[in-house]
Amino acid sequence: MDLYMMNCELLATCSALGYLEGDTYHKEPDCHETVKDLIRYLRREDETRDIRQQLGASQIIQTDLIPIIKQYHDDKPLFETIIRLLVNLTQPAIVCFGKVPKDKMFRHYFLDVVSYLQGYKVAFADEEVWTVLSRKLYELLQLDWESRQEEDSLLIERILLLVRNILHVPADPEEEKRTDDDASVHDQVLWAIHQSGFDDLLKFIASSDSEQQWCMHVLEIVSLMCREQTSEQLARAGQGRSAGEKAQDELELQAVRQRELADRQAKIRALGTRHSRFGGTFVVQGMKSISDKDLIYHQPLKEISQVSFDREKNPKRKPKNRQPMKDGDTTRRSTLSIRLFLKQFCEDFLENCYNGLMRTVKDNLVRMKTQDHDETYYLWAMRFFMEFNRVHNFRVDMVSETVSVRTFHFIETNLTNFYEMMLTDKDDITSWSRRMHLALKAYNELLMTVNAMDTSKDPAVRDSANVIKSNIFYVMEYREIFLTLLRKFDETKQPKTYLKDLVETTHVFIKMLERFCKTKGHIVVQKKRKKTKRRKRTAEQGAAGPPEPSEEDLNTVWDGLSGDLSTFIQGEGNLPQDVAPFDATLDTPLEEQRVQAMISIQDSLRSGDPGRALATLRAAREVWPDGAFGSADISQEDEFMALREICFTALPRPAPEQSEENPEPGDEGGEAEEEEIPQFNMTEQDFNFQDYIKRFANPQMLKPYVRLMADYRTNSAHINHCIAKMLHRVAWDCKMEGLLFQISLFRIFQRLMEDPAGSSYLELTKFAKYVLGRFFGLVTRSAPSDGNGNIFPELLFWKGAKEAYEMTEGYGSYQDVRKKKRGGAEWSPDEQEELVQWYNRFKEEGGEVDIVDRIRQNFSDPNKNRQQIIAQLVFQGVVQDRSELKRKKRPRQSAIWREEEELELQELFDKHKHSDDPVGDIISEMTEKRSKKKVVEKLLALGLVSDRKDLYKKRRRKGSKKKDKEEDFMLDDEADMAGLEEGEPVPSDAEMDVQDSSDSDSDEQSDESDGEEETVPTLLKRLQDEGLGDQLQWIASGLERTADDRETDESGESVPIVPLTEDSETAMEHRTFQKLLKTVGLAPPANEQESFWRIPGTLSAAELRKTADVITGKEAADDLPAKKQPSSRYKALKELAKKQGKERKRGKPARQEEEEPSTASKSGKKRARQLDSSDEDDDESITSGSSKRSRKDSSNNDMEESMAAEDKPSEVAKVPKKALESDSDSDEDNVPLRQIAHARRRIESSDSEEDK
Repeated sequence: MDLYMMNCELLATCSALGYLEGDTYHKEPDCHETVKDLIRYLRREDETRDIRQQLGASQIIQTDLIPIIKQYHDDKPLFETIIRLLVNLTQPAIVCFGKVPKDKMFRHYFLDVVSYLQGYKVAFADEEVWTVLSRKLYELLQLDWESRQEEDSLLIERILLLVRNILHVPADPEEEKRTDDDASVHDQVLWAIHQSGFDDLLKFIASSDSEQQWCMHVLEIVSLMCREQTSEQLARAGQGRSAGEKAQDELELQAVRQRELADRQAKIRALGTRHSRFGGTFVVQGMKSISDKDLIYHQPLKEISQVSFDREKNPKRKPKNRQPMKDGDTTRRSTLSIRLFLKQFCEDFLENCYNGLMRTVKDNLVRMKTQDHDETYYLWAMRFFMEFNRVHNFRVDMVSETVSVRTFHFIETNLTNFYEMMLTDKDDITSWSRRMHLALKAYNELLMTVNAMDTSKDPAVRDSANVIKSNIFYVMEYREIFLTLLRKFDETKQPKTYLKDLVETTHVFIKMLERFCKTKGHIVVQKKRKKTKRRKRTAEQGAAGPPEPSEEDLNTVWDGLSGDLSTFIQGEGNLPQDVAPFDATLDTPLEEQRVQAMISIQDSLRSGDPGRALATLRAAREVWPDGAFGSADISQEDEFMALREICFTALPRPAPEQSEENPEPGDEGGEAEEEEIPQFNMTEQDFNFQDYIKRFANPQMLKPYVRLMADYRTNSAHINHCIAKMLHRVAWDCKMEGLLFQISLFRIFQRLMEDPAGSSYLELTKFAKYVLGRFFGLVTRSAPSDGNGNIFPELLFWKGAKEAYEMTEGYGSYQDVRKKKRGGAEWSPDEQEELVQWYNRFKEEGGEVDIVDRIRQNFSDPNKNRQQIIAQLVFQGVVQDRSELKRKKRPRQSAIWREEEELELQELFDKHKHSDDPVGDIISEMTEKRSKKKVVEKLLALGLVSDRKDLYKKRRRKGSKKKDKEEDFMLDDEADMAGLEEGEPVPSDAEMDVQDSSDSDSDEQSDESDGEEETVPTLLKRLQDEGLGDQLQWIASGLERTADDRETDESGESVPIVPLTEDSETAMEHRTFQKLLKTVGLAPPANEQESFWRIPGTLSAAELRKTADVITGKEAADDLPAKKQPSSRYKALKELAKKQGKERKRGKPARQEEEEPSTASKSGKKRARQLDSSDEDDDESITSGSSKRSRKDSSNNDMEESMAAEDKPSEVAKVPKKALESDSDSDEDNVPLRQIAHARRRIESSDSEEDK
């Protein structure tokens, strides 16, 4: 701006400050007021920042303000006012204009302000100015908090802001024309800061606990000081180059020299032998021109391939929004003195300030005490200083604050947020992309630090690294983030340096994961599974409204729909058009309809329909433009956050009106409504490293690698190694070299082979030869008749796994393999023919029974499951689609009982009310099948029965129909005792009560107890038919692993069987599955404190392997270890108990020596202790004294009990009946157990007498 075009009043104000005479500045008397006037002018500047431009053109800072600071720094009011004005004038241009203007005129103003700021930075490269600032800041920091005034705190903050503004000014390389190892303007300012001691004050503020409020200012200043440096260069400053670095430099220099010589020789060969003055005119035979004559070419030619028609054509230009993004980061190598100063500064900062400062900054970020985007400085500091520590002198304690799993979570969360905002806020894509790149570099350095910890000599450090790795490898998000970033890479939004860092980070993570899997052998990881939960809503619940979901559930729902919502906001999806937030025909007030519209938006979001929610929000914004649904010019970012706030806010919902026709209390009509709730369940699974690598064998993953490989000349050696390693994993480890048969990659290989400096890229050259050899070998051994004639056109397209397999193995081979795998390999021609015959027969007969189930019942091979039969039918072409053989869903039963159903229920009840199983017989004859629970509740509602116990199934044993309930009770106890093996403890009364109650409640168990015991082959066949073959294989593999462990460790401890998947949990709750486990010798949970089945410690490794072979069908069930048979003593004990029961049933007093002491029946606990003690002494010899005492006590007690029995024989006869009908823990409930326990003690006593 021309100085003569300045505002007259502003020019007069600047003249009133004073004047500079030589090195001395003479201020005017009203200088202080003049400075205040300049501040008032800056407040009134327009959007073009005219006042700022005029002051910059007048060079007021260089000629007036800085000289005043040097000479009159003791004038405190004047000094504070000038610092205030300097902070305003040095404000970054991006802050003044808000963003980089797109308008041509405003962009010109923007560049003018930047040029003035660069002039200010040159003026501040003065050591005297920084000395004054350092002295003032030192004096202020010396004040205690008690004596420090508010003005002092403001001055401290303004000084720090002034330093920040000066260091923030961008460099102008074209104006400075500085090379590496030369002092730029930024280096001059840093040197002035160092000479004045201002850097020591920064370190003091960062390390002081009383100055934590300035932590963000200090962190920002430090990041600006080192922004042009790399941590690796600073860490190695002052050190001589190593032999490896020298060799690498020589290789690079040699490659450049070879490339120059090759280019020079190519130019010489292209000139030809004829002089350029005799270029002449050529006739190209065989190539027709516009006419029918041969083409005439007026340029010198050496080869026919040099004929080109594109010389005068204008190249096709790419639109700006499709051009690759350029990298804005500029790094340079400063002079050695500057690097040494910064190296010492970083060492002191790491040792004294880093952990405390980063802890404070992280706390402020979490508590939202900072400004927007301040997390970028935190990420930069983490990446820079952790890399400096790793390269210079690795010490984990220096950076312990940022080496944790929480740091991984913080970076991953910010990385995801930056990516979402980059897609949403299209006006500021560059800034979000730069922040995303910064987060990725911090993630990379965190992985590198953990990897360095893994190679430490300290075992404690290595253990900490293993803990961190096990946590990050376990969580699914940390493994999936690299797949997502590679898949979503867009060169128009992310620079190439971002892609290099992404490739390097992925390489480090995969390398760490591979080494961890090899070390641990078997690891378990987390997996997210989407599940739709159906929840019934009764009439009462519907009236009360749906319960408010928890914050955790809302976070899960939002994570699932935020991606689709971002797509809709960007306009890439189709929004529904049938939304109407307002209906003028209704009598509902306008305010209530607005509330209903807000609730409708929230319901759409929580139900997983972001498109409808966004459409409703925009439609409601047009109806109610008052700002309740956002302004008309709302940005995409604000619209995204508004929808998030609506989703998480608990909106007041009006209670729904009750229906006039309420259902009767006995009806169940309120249970018909269901709602679906999307949920994401976290499960665990075994991790397979090879399967994880196969996920990278995808065109979307490989395209960024190929795009980066095209710049192999400018890439570093490490980046080229990362690219070659990933492509080698796909081609060699995954056996998918067909994915790399792509013409763009082959063109890169061609350039690599023809490169004169190709010897510098040995790894890439070797890999290129391997891929090309595989391709041309496939071409030579394939013929067009084999279907491989299209192999060359296939090079033009990226291929998936299916196309790559068919390209190498033949077209149609992929489907054949899949069909063969689905149909099963063990299908003989006779079985295939039999399958088709059964299918045709049952299809002609029709019926409601499923065809596949009928085929399985009649098929000759019972081992064929449902999936194999369906797959074979599809494979043979009998059925076109698997959906044709799906089981027909039964129509949903109505919860309301019709009148004819109630009449039918009354008739069936009158018919079967005296049967042993009334409810079961009623259900078997009902026309409309209903559950047992519904039938029982309906019978109670109709008043046909008054108690549920009247409908219980009556327990009858074979051959006992004419016996009374007392004998039934005795037989039940005998049957229970028959299952006890010799040497096992007699169950307590409570356990017997539990068994009786479980038997009475379970109809299926009672039915199975009536018949013979099922064998292992029968149970295996039933479970295979029900589709539990995978779960049986899981049990067998667990038995084999346990057998392997017991060969090395013979501790004999039981091993719990822990289901990790939902299918395994369902199988462990299956009744037939539990019966099989119990049959093969596995132990159920012993008490309520145990939750899992266990593999007993008594089973040897050989027995476990034999059991596993039986379950998998490799051996017959006869090879299982046989159960122990009861001994003769145990049989005699059982017969004695039966005889005693019969005598007591007839009311006869038993012999005294067969009665139980009355004292033993006073408490259940005492009885249990007596029974256990008798079992423990089963195998031990009993001394004579103990036997005498037992006979004496038993005889006295038996005599008293027999006398009581003679006086009241009827009560004794009623004891079994009471025990059958009562559920209490009375003494009469355990009569058979007392008899058996006493009989066992009597036999033991007689044995001891005989031994004596």
